[in-house]
Amino acid sequence: MNWTQLLSGKRLGMEEYSERKHERTDFQRDYDRLIFSSPFRRLQNKTQVFPLPGSIFVHNRLTHSLEVSCVGRSLGNNIAKGLRQKYPAGNINFPEIGPIVSAACLAHDMGNPPFGHSGERAISAYFQEGNGRKLKEKVEQEGGRWEDFVRFEGNANTLRLLTHQFIGRRKGGFALTYCTLASVVKYPYASVLSPGGKFGFFQTEEATYRQIASELGIGANEGRYARYPLVYLVEAADDICYQIMDIEDAHKLRILSGEETRELLLGFFEGRQKQHILEVMQLVDDSNEQIAYLRSGIIGQLVDECSRVFAEQEENILEGCFRGSLIKGIHEPLRKAYEACSEVAQQKIYCAREVLDIELAGYRIFSQLIDILTEAVMNPGHSYSRLLLQRIPEQYDTQAATTYGKIQCVLDYISGMTDVYALDLYRKITGMGLPVV
Repeated sequence: MNWTQLLSGKRLGMEEYSERKHERTDFQRDYDRLIFSSPFRRLQNKTQVFPLPGSIFVHNRLTHSLEVSCVGRSLGNNIAKGLRQKYPAGNINFPEIGPIVSAACLAHDMGNPPFGHSGERAISAYFQEGNGRKLKEKVEQEGGRWEDFVRFEGNANTLRLLTHQFIGRRKGGFALTYCTLASVVKYPYASVLSPGGKFGFFQTEEATYRQIASELGIGANEGRYARYPLVYLVEAADDICYQIMDIEDAHKLRILSGEETRELLLGFFEGRQKQHILEVMQLVDDSNEQIAYLRSGIIGQLVDECSRVFAEQEENILEGCFRGSLIKGIHEPLRKAYEACSEVAQQKIYCAREVLDIELAGYRIFSQLIDILTEAVMNPGHSYSRLLLQRIPEQYDTQAATTYGKIQCVLDYISGMTDVYALDLYRKITGMGLPVV
């Protein structure tokens, strides 16, 4: 891969359209287009890890995505500065790396269903273990890819949301630049080629990604594409934010004590730096402010370290032979502190009662919604089905010609819901709650 081709400003669905010049660059316009979109706004009512806040505000998908975007911009700007020094000749558009990464970070979770990662697992479980199994033979007989459903993946759904021409919408979906779209695809291969379950595009978007890869010069080996270089920066920004912010949220919810949280975060500092940190912390009595101060210093260090790893591995990344993530390549003291946070998160946060309750509720709600809505699209002539289908917005193709398409229509609708909307719909169509008259 080469940077000249990788930093193309071409837009999906608008390849033949010559637009007037704007003061904003193409990549800044990607960012603005995402910020003002309805799917992005809906992230404010989607669970990140903990239930949506009551008296204590914790992260939702929206606040998480905004923070990841800020960190991604810093990573991109760092890399752009280094590349300009490394390649001083030529007119490669390195200054736009920051805006590209920042926009991709905004979009990286837009395809995730409600109720956090439990929503993804609930969808997969429905087709692996639930009533969805009965549709497997029909999907495969019609040439559909069953693995897309039993391994349902929010990353693949993000690419679909951003690129698919839903009914009444324009060609190319959001009509984002190829660069921004490629930066979102963490796992650039189909579900049938996925060893661990994660993948980057559904059967319906495979041709779209092939087009993107061809334009940007991304090579493939037996159907598995090399990662677009800026994906590593988007992934690093996400890794930095979710790990540290989950610890901070757990402290606010008193899942972790103040002393335990401070000790965990101080592990990122050594020597004089640690002594300075401790001296500053003594000036503040508020525990939340102390944790916020530690968090800001940690994010700064991790941004610098991940930038260093990318710069050192740039040639391998362009060759498509770099494996793993940038966060795994950071220096040992920081890596050990990061791993300590990850271990505590697994032991105390992700198995906390509040998180498990969301998982259990999400599974029940999703199973019922998928079951009822799938039955309706498969049998549109039934009287109850006709009522249900009126509930589905017109942009979703309830009359798709294939079983695969009908299932995908249901998943498009459900994955776009907020937690609150999904719960409300579940209560109404199951008779647990009635509209207020």
